Amino acid sequence: MFASLARLARRHSRLVLYLSGVLFVVAGALGGSVLQELSAGGFVDDSTESARTAKAMDDRFGAGAPDLVLLVSDERGVDSPAVAAAGARLTTRVAREPGVEQAVSYWSLGKAEPLRGKDGRQALVMARISGDEDQVQDTFERLENRYRHTPQGLDVRVGGNALADKEMSETTEKDLLKIEAVTFPVLLVVMLFVFRSVVAALVPLLVSGLTILSVLLVIRVLTLFTEVSALASNVATGLGLGLAIDYSLILIKRYREERDRGAGTDQALTLMLRTAGRTVLFSSVTVTLALAALLVFPFYYLRSFAYAGIPTALLAAVVSLTFLPALLKVLDHRIEKGRLPGRRSAKAATRSNSGRAAEEGFWHRLAMGVMRFPLPVAGAVVALLLLLGAPFLGLRLSLPDERVLPADSQARQVGGVLRDNFRAQETQALNVVLSDTPGPGDRQVAPYAERLSGLDGVARVDSEAGTFAGGRLVQEPSVHSARFGAEDSTYLSVVPRDQSMSEQGRELVEHLRGLPAPYAVQVGGPAAELTDSIDSMNARLPAALAVIAVSSFVVLFLFTGSLLLPLKALVLNCLSLSATLGVLVWGFQEGHLQGVVGDFVVTDSITWTVPLLLFCLAFGLSMDYEVFLLSRIKEEYDRTGDNTASVARGLERTGSMITAAAVLISIVFLGFLISGIVYLKAIGLGLALAVLMDATLVRGLLVPAFMRLVGKGNWWAPKPLRALHAKAGLRERGP
Repeated sequence: MFASLARLARRHSRLVLYLSGVLFVVAGALGGSVLQELSAGGFVDDSTESARTAKAMDDRFGAGAPDLVLLVSDERGVDSPAVAAAGARLTTRVAREPGVEQAVSYWSLGKAEPLRGKDGRQALVMARISGDEDQVQDTFERLENRYRHTPQGLDVRVGGNALADKEMSETTEKDLLKIEAVTFPVLLVVMLFVFRSVVAALVPLLVSGLTILSVLLVIRVLTLFTEVSALASNVATGLGLGLAIDYSLILIKRYREERDRGAGTDQALTLMLRTAGRTVLFSSVTVTLALAALLVFPFYYLRSFAYAGIPTALLAAVVSLTFLPALLKVLDHRIEKGRLPGRRSAKAATRSNSGRAAEEGFWHRLAMGVMRFPLPVAGAVVALLLLLGAPFLGLRLSLPDERVLPADSQARQVGGVLRDNFRAQETQALNVVLSDTPGPGDRQVAPYAERLSGLDGVARVDSEAGTFAGGRLVQEPSVHSARFGAEDSTYLSVVPRDQSMSEQGRELVEHLRGLPAPYAVQVGGPAAELTDSIDSMNARLPAALAVIAVSSFVVLFLFTGSLLLPLKALVLNCLSLSATLGVLVWGFQEGHLQGVVGDFVVTDSITWTVPLLLFCLAFGLSMDYEVFLLSRIKEEYDRTGDNTASVARGLERTGSMITAAAVLISIVFLGFLISGIVYLKAIGLGLALAVLMDATLVRGLLVPAFMRLVGKGNWWAPKPLRALHAKAGLRERGP
């Protein structure tokens, strides 16, 4: 395979470049429109009780969580006759809009106290929009323009879930452009120092550009068959840029080494692909397998990271192994054009294979120093990682709401007013559906509603039997109560006293589901969706972890022939990732990074998908670096049989490259801090921390210490597995 790639680069380099140019244009034209086809949401498992309840609410009652919230303000007070009349007309107007299933307000519900602000100058109109997520967005965008200003002479501000979803999509798209505008110049400057020449520094940007556009084309095709989250574009850009730079760095470094040994361009390309090319291919496979674990989850938000990440890893390798060698063939010695002064030549730096340079570099000295005192070094680093990871024990998870948006977001501003100026969580009500009931009047709704209203955390229960609070009836049924009933079913709206997206909200869901009911019961609503989403994730988490662990173990065994080194890699990766997650809990959940990484609302929780995404993405990248390092250590060990010298020489040959790759990809991920969406900030910072800790503390300190302590046991495997590795093992084959 690699010999064929080398022949392709040598004999048909210009054809490869021409075809790559055509792909660049076609992918840009077709894939550039993908942002308009991506969806917000994807956090709900359709097979859960909360999802079934939402469907029942929609089918039977045309009701559910409000998608559109109008915050009506007037200095005259919402009870003044003029404002009340205007508010009633506004409610009627919203209810008659095409696509609106149900609209209620403070005035239409007989001046329902919870829909009136504490200061008496604000009230709510809430509407439910029919259809799926995309249909809701289409209807909402039409309504938003009609009610944004002062209909009926009232001061009206639009808010609600539909606006939050819209602003998340728009913010994601804008953030992507800002991230690219900031990170590309910074990357170019840093790459000048890493690659030491202007031309060489530009090559990875060409590789990443072709990779990213190709991935966007793949995502555009996927949107024809399934829903894909808006964040897929961020994954394609961030991961594509990072992996393309990593792979370019590995290949160009090996190409230069072979040229400096005296090889011609063709021979250097052949040796580059036989050695570093093999590592690039299988490191991309490790990233792919780690991201494939996300496919076991029934949430298209999580699946979207796999939809974007898997083709990104594979295409980054394909482009690096085809386009980049062809480009090097055409550039030839011009790859060194614009070389920076002030550093010894690459030739002098890489005379190490026959001289002593490999035993005089920083990474060699560091490895030897660590291996003189392996136990104290390992103990100190492990203690530090455990200390950093300690806050992770207090992790609390939540679904994202408008609070993850930036401060100037209207959805976040309106949501803040609802929390501060209204007594209960009206827009976060839980829906309790009773099925297979007798007709209206024969149902045992009142006693059941009384019991529900007496539960801790319940502010109020609305039903066809009236309104209940504190275990008693507080408002007789009215003409508006009929909306809670259908022929063979009814529902109760349970308004929580505390924040719905919290541990208290999840406890309330468990209490509602555990309370005896007169008929078959289903519980839905935001807190129920959070509970079911986390339960669904936990149920499939063992399978996802097994996919990651087994696939990583197999790939590392094929590279090393050892049973112990793959186990070591799994343990050390989990240790460094727990430290990363601990920092995120400390910084975002507890709020210690507020102001440092930008303004955000401290919700005492983290969006529930963040730890899982970080684990899969960071685990794949860390295994990427593990392959880079162990492939060179194994190459040295096969040549010399000296465990200590092999570790030091392998680290010397890869340490600077891994560190440079980690710095470059961290710059890409740190660009996510520019985003106005809190969980994107957390993902970006978490990935950058994980990569940097892995490249420094783990690869530079823990790996040499561990391998020194175990000695020749590092390379142990039972005889049958040794025979298998001899036949099927993977390695960089030197000249």
